[in-house]
Amino acid sequence: MARPASARPFELESGGVTLAGETMGEGPPVVLAHGITATRRYVVHGSRTLARAGHTQVSYDARAHGESSPAPEIEGAYAYDALAADLGAVISSHAEGRPVVCGDSMGCHTAAAYALEHSDRLAGIVLIRPVSPGLPPDPDALAHWDRLAEGLERGGVEGFMAAYERDLDVGPGFAETVLHFTRERMALHRRPRELARAVRELPRSLPFDGIAELASLDLPALVVASQDEADPGHPLAVAEAWTAALPRARLIGEPPGESPLAWQGGRLAREIAAFCAEPAVGERLGG
Repeated sequence: MARPASARPFELESGGVTLAGETMGEGPPVVLAHGITATRRYVVHGSRTLARAGHTQVSYDARAHGESSPAPEIEGAYAYDALAADLGAVISSHAEGRPVVCGDSMGCHTAAAYALEHSDRLAGIVLIRPVSPGLPPDPDALAHWDRLAEGLERGGVEGFMAAYERDLDVGPGFAETVLHFTRERMALHRRPRELARAVRELPRSLPFDGIAELASLDLPALVVASQDEADPGHPLAVAEAWTAALPRARLIGEPPGESPLAWQGGRLAREIAAFCAEPAVGERLGG
C-alpha cells in the first residue's frame, strides 16, 4: 500500500471558535476526538496506521486546546452540547459520507453526545476510556479539576504539573510514564492559561442524562477500557457499564499489568481499523 500523504491542516469556524485540525490519507473517513488537556495528536499518538489502511484520518483540537481558539465568554461554552456541535462541524466539513467517530475521555463523551442525536450520520463509534455514567460528578473529582485549573491560571504549565503530580495516584511503575505524557501534551497548547476555563467548566457538564440513554444508540460500537491500576481516572467499571448499556457494543482493553491500550497509538489504531472493516460498520462507512 502506498505511503499516505502528509497531514493537510485546516481551520473552520464553529460557535464563535476557530477549530484547528488536519486530515491525512484517502478513503472512508475516521474522525478522532481527544481528551481534556490533550490535543489532536493524543488519540492515536501520531500513528498513521489508519491512513495507511485506506482511511481519511481526521483529527482536530477541541476549543481552547492545542491550536484552537478559546470559547466565547458565555455560559455553557464548554458544555458537551457545544463540543458535540464542534464535532458535527468537523464531520460536515471534512468527513464525506458517514464516518466512524473515535473519542477518548472527553472526546468519548463528545462522540456519545453527538451520536445520540445523529446516529444516522455515523457508520460506527469507538468509545475510548469513558468516565461519566451520566450522573452529577463527585465533589472530590470537581475539586481535583479546580486545583488543576487554578494551577494553570497561576503558573501556566508548571503550575498545572505541580497540581497534577500532587493528586496523582497510580499503581507502581506507571507514575513516570503518566507524568511524561502529561507534560508532553501540555506543552502543545498555544494558550495554556486560557485552557483553565475549560478544565474548570467541562467536568461540570454531562454528555447525557443517565447511562440508560445509551440503550437508544443502535449503532456498532467498540468500547476501549483501561485497567484501574494504571488509569484510575477512567474506571474499568464505567467502560463495562457503557458496554452493557449499548445494544451493539463490544469491550476491549489491555491485560492486567500492561500499559493501557489507549496509550499505545499504533495498536489502538489497528483495533480501530479492524472495527471499520467489520461488515456491520463497513457497509455503512462512507456511504
